[in-house]
Amino acid sequence: MSDRMKSICFAFALCLVCSVLLTAASTRLKPFQDTNIQTDRKKNILMAISLIDSTRKYKAAEIDRLYNENIFKYFVDQTGTIVDQTAALDTAQDKFLPIYLAMDKQNMIRSYIIPVETRGLWGKIYGYLALQNDGSTIEGFAVYKHSETPGLGGEIETRWFQKNFVGKKIVDQNSNFMSVSVAKGRALDQVPEEKLPNYVDGISGATLTGQYLTRGLQEILSEYEPTSVRFRQNLLQCRMQTEVPWCEK
Repeated sequence: MSDRMKSICFAFALCLVCSVLLTAASTRLKPFQDTNIQTDRKKNILMAISLIDSTRKYKAAEIDRLYNENIFKYFVDQTGTIVDQTAALDTAQDKFLPIYLAMDKQNMIRSYIIPVETRGLWGKIYGYLALQNDGSTIEGFAVYKHSETPGLGGEIETRWFQKNFVGKKIVDQNSNFMSVSVAKGRALDQVPEEKLPNYVDGISGATLTGQYLTRGLQEILSEYEPTSVRFRQNLLQCRMQTEVPWCEK
């Protein structure tokens, strides 16, 4: 065998071994990666309702404990009725929307959290928006994944931007649906006083990111509006009964 052929065979064998090792490593690590992804999402849900401090590091076990003690995942249908996962899985998934209920110590719903998945300037924006049980007031907002420009649109992941959402309203003064919008700069300088409760301060140099986020939140909140209406009408002051919440009028 010529030296050239030996070199080719060696390179091929080396690539084959490396490929096998990388595949094996990826397969073995995938369960850990999936667990880390789920833990990060649980952490952001907890951050959206201020159950954990964003400036502090938490162990995965602590995140799991807080999540399991306070958060319950359900689905809502097109009328805003809450159903459990079993009922949702028994029918077409596209008829239901996921919702996370945050319960207080009396097993009453203190807030509800909806997943956010919307277009950004350079890719999808993923996060969670929490609303108080009045169906009108935003309790918190958290972003866990995005592709926006660092220092510009990427500021959506910072606490100063996300804290702007706390206390904002998704309805107008007459309780009509309005959603929440990102202003172009400081809301106080640009938005009429009566609309300020529905606006958060924008990010300098990231107007398009703000516009995409505004549009996305409006679409998502519109989908969940039947559920929010039920909360606003006090139809969802719910207690936990076994695994399915029932609601008192």
